[in-house]
Amino acid sequence: MREYRQLTREEIQVLEQNVCWAEDWNRVRVDRDFRPYNFHRVMFYGDIELGRFEKKIEVAKGFFKHSGINDATLRNVSVGNDCLIEKVGNFINNYTIGDDCYITNISTLETLEGASYGAGSTISVLNEMGDGNVILFRELNSQLAAFMVKHHNDKALMNRLKQLIDDEVRVSTPERGIIGNRVKIINTKDITNTVIKGDCEISGAARLSECTILSSEDASVYIGTGVICENSIICDGCSINNSVKMQDCFVGEACQITNGFTAEASLFFANSFMANGEACAAFCGPFSASHHKSSLLIGGQFSFYNAGSNTNFSNHAYKMGPLHYGTLERGTKTASGSYVLMPATIGAFSVCFGKLMHHPDTRNLPFSYLMAYGETMYIVPGRNITTVGLYRDIKKWPKRDKRSKQSKKSIINFDWLSPYTVGEIIEGMKVLQALRDASGDNVSSYNFHEYVINASSLRKGQKYYDIALRIYMGAVLKRAQKEGFFGMPKSDVGKGEWADLSGLLLPLTEEQRLIDDIKDGTIESIGMVLDRFEEINNNYSDYRWAWSYELLLKYYHLTELDEQACERIREDYVRARRAWIAEIRKDADKEFAMGDVEQEVYDDFIEKLDHEIDYEN
Repeated sequence: MREYRQLTREEIQVLEQNVCWAEDWNRVRVDRDFRPYNFHRVMFYGDIELGRFEKKIEVAKGFFKHSGINDATLRNVSVGNDCLIEKVGNFINNYTIGDDCYITNISTLETLEGASYGAGSTISVLNEMGDGNVILFRELNSQLAAFMVKHHNDKALMNRLKQLIDDEVRVSTPERGIIGNRVKIINTKDITNTVIKGDCEISGAARLSECTILSSEDASVYIGTGVICENSIICDGCSINNSVKMQDCFVGEACQITNGFTAEASLFFANSFMANGEACAAFCGPFSASHHKSSLLIGGQFSFYNAGSNTNFSNHAYKMGPLHYGTLERGTKTASGSYVLMPATIGAFSVCFGKLMHHPDTRNLPFSYLMAYGETMYIVPGRNITTVGLYRDIKKWPKRDKRSKQSKKSIINFDWLSPYTVGEIIEGMKVLQALRDASGDNVSSYNFHEYVINASSLRKGQKYYDIALRIYMGAVLKRAQKEGFFGMPKSDVGKGEWADLSGLLLPLTEEQRLIDDIKDGTIESIGMVLDRFEEINNNYSDYRWAWSYELLLKYYHLTELDEQACERIREDYVRARRAWIAEIRKDADKEFAMGDVEQEVYDDFIEKLDHEIDYEN
C-alpha cells in the first residue's frame, strides 16, 4: 500500500513557478519520494494522488522523455510511479492510473456516476429481436455463453444464473475507472467509464465507452486507429484495429477484429478473426473467421468456421493450396435452432449436426457435402472424412491457438473424433442403411426427404463412416491402455448422448447435473459454474472411455475386452487408418492432376502422409 504525504511549501512554490495550479493544494497528496520538477502547466481539482517521477519513458524507438505531467487537467485522479501524461485536451476525471504509463494527446478520460464498464448487461444472440439470453461479464467464456443460449427458455435456471453473475459483477466493479501498469494511450479522443488492464496499447482510437479491456503482460491488447467500442468486454491478447465499430459485444482471448468490421450484440471467442464485414446477434465460437466486405454473420452460431464472401457461409472448398483460416463449425445453428448441412467442404470439427432445414424429423449425416444442380439438391454423405482439407485441419488447429497459458478461459477440445462426433457418425450409418434396406441395391439413387443421394455416394458414405468408426475405436483403446484406465469404466458417467458447448465436449448427463446443481443452490457462485466446466473437461478421458467401452463391446459383439479382442481392434484400426490415408492420397493426386497445386507443395504433403505409419503404434 503506497503511503502519501502533503506537499511542502517549497514543492508548491516549484509547481506554481511551472504554471501549475490547484483548487486546494491540501488535497494534493504525493509519494514520500516525490519531486516536483517534472510538472508543467497542470491544473489539479479535487483529490489528487501522485507517485514518484524519476525514470524516463520511451515514447518512440530510441526517443526517451522524462516522466512527469505536462499540459493537463486532473480531477480526482491517482497517478502511479514514473508515468508520462501530457497534452490532455480536455481533462482526466475520476481515474486511478498505474505505474509506467504513457498517456499523450488525448481529449477526455473520465468515469461518470453509474459506470458499469460493459459488465452486467444482457444481449440477445442468435435472435437479434428476441429477449436477451447472454449476460456480459469479464469471466464469460464460450462454454457459459453456449450454456445460456441453449437453456434460455429455462427461466428458473436463467434467473439463478443472472443472480450469480450479478453478484460477481457487483463485487468486481471498481468505484472508478482504472488504468493498469505500463498502459500506453496516445492520439485517442474519448475514453469514458472504461477499465484498462496492464500492458494495453491504445493508439488513435475514436471512442471507448463502458468497456473493460482485460490486457496482461503475457497477452497484451492493442486498440488501434478509428476504433469505436461501446458497452463491450475485450479479453487478453486481442487486437481491435482500423476503424472497427463495436457495440454490446464480448471479445474473447486472442481474437483479431480489424479493417472496418462492425459488430452489434455479438460474441467472439478464442482465436476468432473478423475483418471488413459485419456481425449482428452472432455467436462466434473458437476459431470463427470472416474476411470479406460482403459477409454478414447474423443470427447464427459458428466455430472452426470461415465465412465466405456474399454471406454464403462458404469456406471455398479449399484443400491443398495456401493455408485457409477456417472451416465450417462442429454445427452451424440457425436462428430457429435447426442445424443445416452447408454447401461447402465440411472439414475437421466440421460435422453438420442436427436437423436439415424444413425437415425436423431427419437424422444426422455428418461430414457430408450438400450440393445443388438446378432444382435438385444432392447429399454426398461422409465425403469430407477422406479429403485433404480435413487432414490438414486436424493438424493445424491446435497449432493456431495463439492464447497464452494464463489466458485460456474458453475450453477447446481438438478431438475430431469423439463420443460427440462418432455418435453422429453412428446415426448417419443407421440412416444410410435404412435407405438401402428400404429401396434395395438395384437403384441409381435414394431419396432422403427432398434430397437425392446417388447410390455410389451412399455406399462410399457407409465405407467412410466405418473407416472413421474403426479409427476412433482403435485410437481410444490405445489411449486407454497408455493412460492406465483400461478395462471396466470407473463409472457410468459418459454413457449415452453427448453435447458440444462451444468447444467443451461433455455427456448430456453432466450438463443436466450442472443445471440441477445451479437451480437447487448447490452451486453458489458463477466461479463454481466455470470450475465445473473445467472439472468436466479434466474428466473427459474417463467419460470418453465409459462411452467407448460400451461401443466396443456392442460393435464387436463382446462381453469383455480380452487380449484377443484388443488385438483384433488394433488390427482393424491399422487397416482403417491405412485405408483413410490412401483415400486422402487419392484426393491429393486428383487435385495435383488438375494443376491447382505446385509440385513442392504436393511433395511435402505426400511426405507427411508417408510418415503416418509412424503413428500406428
